[in-house]
Amino acid sequence: MHNPYQAPATPLEELEQPGELVFFPVSVVKLLVLSLCTFGLYEIYWFYKNWQLVKRRENSNIIPVMRSLFGVLFCYSLFEKVSDQAKNAGTGSIAAGLLAAGWIVLTILWRLPDPYWLVTFLAVLFMLPVQQAINAINSQAAPGHDPNRTFSGWNIAAVIIGGLFFVLALVGIFLPAEQA
Repeated sequence: MHNPYQAPATPLEELEQPGELVFFPVSVVKLLVLSLCTFGLYEIYWFYKNWQLVKRRENSNIIPVMRSLFGVLFCYSLFEKVSDQAKNAGTGSIAAGLLAAGWIVLTILWRLPDPYWLVTFLAVLFMLPVQQAINAINSQAAPGHDPNRTFSGWNIAAVIIGGLFFVLALVGIFLPAEQA
């Protein structure tokens, strides 16, 4: 039961139990590789997992699936939550607005003609500082947590299959067109 006369606690103090993860843990390398090899689908999963933890921690009525599918509308609020947590935890801060703007702009550039739409794959670069901040927050909140650095069987399958499609897409884009 929340006491309305009690001073607000810092976000890390609001955790239900010590050692609870604040955000979704994943290594920066794994985030980068899986994002590239899944053509950005891993980014949707990343948003979903983070919004799930936010919903549970804040006991809010947000819908993580919708916030993930419409990431361009909600990425700033997630990045801002990470930035605020990082400041409160004393692990530094991130430029949430700049990172969100960069991610949004590069994400919507998929509509560009060949080969310029490939710039969309660089959007994940704006997520990497956010994930670094998340990893620092989680390390402080839950020192013994699994940092999610290893690739599971599904991850490896996604890298192999997605990597092959990525290479085929590049070859298809840059091969000269046949003359009829």
